[in-house]
Amino acid sequence: MASSQERVVAVILVGGPTKGTRFRPLSLNVPKPLFPLAGQPMIHHPISACKRIPNLAQIYLIGFYEEREFALYVSSISNELRIPVRYLKEDKPHGSAGGLYNFRDYVMEDNPSHIFLLNCDVCCSFPLPEMLEAHKRYGGMGTILVIKVSAESANQFGELVADPITNEVLHYTEKPETFVSDLINCGVYVFTPDIFTAIQDAIMQRNDRANLHRETSFEFLQSATKALLHADFVRLDQDILSPLAGKKVLYTYETTDFWEQIKTPGMSLKCSALYLSQFRHTSSHLLAGGGDTRCATIVGDVYIHPSAKVHVTAKIGPNVSISANARIGAGVRLISCIILDDVEIKENAIAINSIVGWKSSIGRWARVQGDGDYSAKLGITILGEAVAVEDEVVVINSIVLPNKTLNVSVQEEIIL
Repeated sequence: MASSQERVVAVILVGGPTKGTRFRPLSLNVPKPLFPLAGQPMIHHPISACKRIPNLAQIYLIGFYEEREFALYVSSISNELRIPVRYLKEDKPHGSAGGLYNFRDYVMEDNPSHIFLLNCDVCCSFPLPEMLEAHKRYGGMGTILVIKVSAESANQFGELVADPITNEVLHYTEKPETFVSDLINCGVYVFTPDIFTAIQDAIMQRNDRANLHRETSFEFLQSATKALLHADFVRLDQDILSPLAGKKVLYTYETTDFWEQIKTPGMSLKCSALYLSQFRHTSSHLLAGGGDTRCATIVGDVYIHPSAKVHVTAKIGPNVSISANARIGAGVRLISCIILDDVEIKENAIAINSIVGWKSSIGRWARVQGDGDYSAKLGITILGEAVAVEDEVVVINSIVLPNKTLNVSVQEEIIL
């Protein structure tokens, strides 16, 4: 039994509306963290992973979306998990460390021994209990979840050099120009409360430097406005982790499981597939079964919301999630798709490598598809909200903004 003083809190950074522009047109309808992957809001996956942390007292979401956008989700997930989940709204972006520091009084309310910090646009299996165990063995201030990637893609992320025996972080650099290491930062951390002292020190040092630079009045004015703008904007990676590398306080925990960043709609389709396949091991009850003869033919991992109506002659999967009140007609074929609420797909239509927005409709014998290149701008087809694709129309590798009706076929187009 853990001692009574040992409690853990988790903080999930959700960002805000200035971010997520790469996620349009889907983020026009719903904050990106609430966009469904494998039938559950994006943020649901890290939150339900937190449920596995022993002695978890609270989960905080920090971001600068309006509170009303999260109110409904936060109350339902708190009830479902029986753990208090609370949304804390920043007045403006404070950076990853600044946001945490800004709400330190809330975070420290339960007097936790450890604080998890997660980014909501990360897709992985979130091995949080295992990370906490490793962190306690290391006895440092912070442990960073890391993964090995190909040398070519490493420079898109924070690269770390770690001691192969002790796992101590020796060097940390954000998006380096030249190759440093194939170990990258996954954006999942566990810290002791000492992290707040480290952030405070970084802010103090910055202010001291600003004070030293008062040579000429012009320079002073420039640096003073800069300091005012950025005094409480603190980035975790550049401002905190880089300077602490090599000081025997930061360690790594390596995951050999999947890991992706969800920056674009194409990546959300890829991550939906990763989470659906994870459900096989963690929540198989969420996957549609193909054994029932009164049910549509199911191939591979598929999620179907209980309120959706799927015709028995439809063939669905692999990697398909179908949201509430969708209606899937006779003879429809769906492969690698996210079908959102209230969509209607009529007889014999096909959708492949596509995201079909809320209240959209796809006509009879119509075809909506993408190549399935998740990282290309037009690698999948996206229909925004309330898009109507008429009978027999073909839409390939295109993005269609909300409320459009397509009565002619399109390819490789962005339809505004």
